[in-house]
Amino acid sequence: MSMPHAVLQVGPLMPAVGDVLIHDYDAVRLPDDAEGRRIFLDERGAEFTVAVTSGRFGVGTELMHALPNLQAVINFGVGYDTTDVDQAAERGIGVSNTPDVLNDCVADTAIALYVDVLRRISAADRYVRRGEWEAKGNYPLATKASGKRVGILGLGRIGKVIARRLEGFDCTIAYHNRRPVEGVAYEYVDSLVELARRSDVLVVAAAGGPASQKLVDAEVLAALGPEDYLVNIARGTVVDEAALVDALTEGRLAGAGLDVFEDEPRVPAQLLEMENVVVLPHLGSGTHETRADMAALTLANLRRFLSEGTLETPVK
Repeated sequence: MSMPHAVLQVGPLMPAVGDVLIHDYDAVRLPDDAEGRRIFLDERGAEFTVAVTSGRFGVGTELMHALPNLQAVINFGVGYDTTDVDQAAERGIGVSNTPDVLNDCVADTAIALYVDVLRRISAADRYVRRGEWEAKGNYPLATKASGKRVGILGLGRIGKVIARRLEGFDCTIAYHNRRPVEGVAYEYVDSLVELARRSDVLVVAAAGGPASQKLVDAEVLAALGPEDYLVNIARGTVVDEAALVDALTEGRLAGAGLDVFEDEPRVPAQLLEMENVVVLPHLGSGTHETRADMAALTLANLRRFLSEGTLETPVK
C-alpha cells in the first residue's frame, strides 16, 4: 500500500502559494535554521512525499537524502539548478518548474537593462537627483541602443523572446547554445568566445546549474572588449563574477546590466559603486500578472501530482 502524501514547504513562497499549501494541503514548513532543520528532518523527514519550493532554495543533495520517501519536487520558478536533478532522476522523483508563463516579463527586464546600461538611464536619473544637472550642466553622452550586434547566450524560451524584442531595435542577432536551434534565422556561433568577439552586447539567458557555471569567464569578457556590454538575466553563477568585477574596474568592459548575482542577495560592493553598472534585485519575473500565473502553475503541478501522480510541466 502506498503511503499518503504529505507536503513539505522548503523556503518562503508568495502567499498565493504558501497560504494554499497550509490551508488546503496541511503543508509543513521546513525550519530555516540549521539546527532546527536537522532535528526536524531526523524526526519527520520520512513523512514527506512532496516538496514545494522555489528556484532560490530548491531541494539540494543533503535535503533530498533526508527525505527518503520523496516522490516529487514542485518548483515555483523556471530555474531549478538548486535542486539535485541527478539524484531525483536516480530515485524516480519528479521535478516540475513554471516555464513559459514568465518569458515575457523576464525578456522585458533584459530589454530594460539593455537600454538602461547603454543609454545610462539610471545613472542620469541619479545625476539629476543629486542636483548635478543644475550645478554641472548636461549629462555626458551615452551609447546608442539601436542597431547593435547582440549575442545571446542561451536561445531557449526566454532567449527567443529577448531576440524578438531586439529585432525591434534593428539589432543584428547571433547566439550560442550547446547545439543550433531549429527554425530560427539568427546566426549560430559554436564558440562563446567568438560570439563575444563579434558582439557589442552579450545577453546571458542560459539555464543555471553545473554545466553552465562560469561559462562567461575572463576569456569571454576579454573578447567583448572595453566598448562592449554584458546583460545577465539568467543566473549569477553563469558569469565569473570576480572576473566581471575586474573587467569593469579596469575599464576592460563598458558596462553591465545585472538582475542576478553569484551569492544572492549579496552583491559585490565594487559593483554598487559603479555608475556604468545597473543592479536589480532578481526581479526578472517580478510583476503581479506573471507571479500570479507562476503561482497558478505551481499549484496545478501539485494538484495533478496528488491526484494522478504526474506533473503538468516536468523539467525532463
